[in-house]
Amino acid sequence: MNIIDAIINLVNNPITELVQYYQGKNRANQSGDSLEEYIKDLFANTFNMSETERIQKLSETFSYLGNNSNPPDAMLKNGDAIEVKKIENNHSALALNSSYPKAKLFSHSTMISNACRQAENWKEKDIIYSVGIIDGRNLKHLCMVYGIDYCADEECYLRIKSTIKNGVESIPNVEFSETKELGRVNKVDPLGITYLRVRGMWGIENPWTVFSAIYQRDFYRTFNFMAIINDEKWNSFDNIQELLDLQDDKLSIIDVKIQNPNNPAQLKNAKLVTYYI
Repeated sequence: MNIIDAIINLVNNPITELVQYYQGKNRANQSGDSLEEYIKDLFANTFNMSETERIQKLSETFSYLGNNSNPPDAMLKNGDAIEVKKIENNHSALALNSSYPKAKLFSHSTMISNACRQAENWKEKDIIYSVGIIDGRNLKHLCMVYGIDYCADEECYLRIKSTIKNGVESIPNVEFSETKELGRVNKVDPLGITYLRVRGMWGIENPWTVFSAIYQRDFYRTFNFMAIINDEKWNSFDNIQELLDLQDDKLSIIDVKIQNPNNPAQLKNAKLVTYYI
């Protein structure tokens, strides 16, 4: 399974009343949970299955299904990683919390769990950011973009993180302890019982803002979908013809150029896939 399968399944199963749909199946209680379940169904094509059948198919499709504490939210067997993000405002940024943006996912990353690291034999994976905007109970907008087309390389964020961490730890007359965060100050008060945690809270502009030069949503539509897939990735799939054959007045696939996140002066060839209801 891959992103092409997910787009095909979306066109064939355009569920926009997410909360009602997944609450009715006892699979989610909140809108964010409903979006994650829908993304799983899109990639595994587990619509209209019993719970037993769905669990089996999810196990066959994914090598890892994550938690809220560590990225990613899912990994396709021998395929891409998936990070699902929900925002409630058309122009809100994505809150990444302590996890910086990822162009790719690496097995050596300290941010992932051991279960993720050991889910299969892998060293690096492309990562798909699946971002949805849910207005109350309904999915209004959904997009899928690859981290490599959306975020800078890891060294960009690690350089900033290490600079801040080293700066904090260089403050004189303050007792620090080892931590994975930016810093931890011990014995702040005279009794030595108070500590201070210094944490990084990362965020990134949403893909509709980042790629506004090549795509604009139609806010009069019930639902808008966008996917951006660079040509190198697009040409690696063997099922693109099936998606091309589905094109009509609602589903469009066009050639575009996008900026290289590491060097905006360089442009990359990509496919823009759009769909609306």
